[in-house]
Amino acid sequence: MPKAKKSGKRKKFDYNQDRKKMKKKLLKKYNPRIENSQIRNAWDDRKSMARNLQDMGLAFDPNRTLPIKKHRLLGEERETKAPAAIVTKPYVLNQLEEEASRPEKSSKTLSSDLIEYVQHMIREHGDNFKAMARDEKNYYQDTPKQIKRKINEYKRCHPEHYDAFISSLDAPQQTVQ
Repeated sequence: MPKAKKSGKRKKFDYNQDRKKMKKKLLKKYNPRIENSQIRNAWDDRKSMARNLQDMGLAFDPNRTLPIKKHRLLGEERETKAPAAIVTKPYVLNQLEEEASRPEKSSKTLSSDLIEYVQHMIREHGDNFKAMARDEKNYYQDTPKQIKRKINEYKRCHPEHYDAFISSLDAPQQTVQ
């Protein structure tokens, strides 16, 4: 008795697909990397995302956490209240608040070459930006406006260095004999 024909295409091996990379990509999609270390350490893989966040005292859905709708029942106004969440891991919330209250570090800095360049220009020419543009140390042929912008950037990024530098220029120079 002859075999019945199967419907559909015959499956072929796809040599253009890297199965190992595909599996890695799939796992990465379903198990995303949690960037915050406090949340990552307190995370429980057996619980859902909403339950994990609720245990930490964080909101999964802000519309449910802080409802602002008012219901009117026969001329009477009452505000809906969200059920109080039971926080089993309050230390996560405390650590996040502590981290958020720390002052922000200014990571913006200038290269040492640019700092030397700006200091040289101020030392030699003061506030004369046109003279700075004609200076022989102006290798990149900056315009007066560009030089002014660089000096203002130096003032903004390193205010204490700028103040110390300006005060050292104002002080009388002592000669050693």
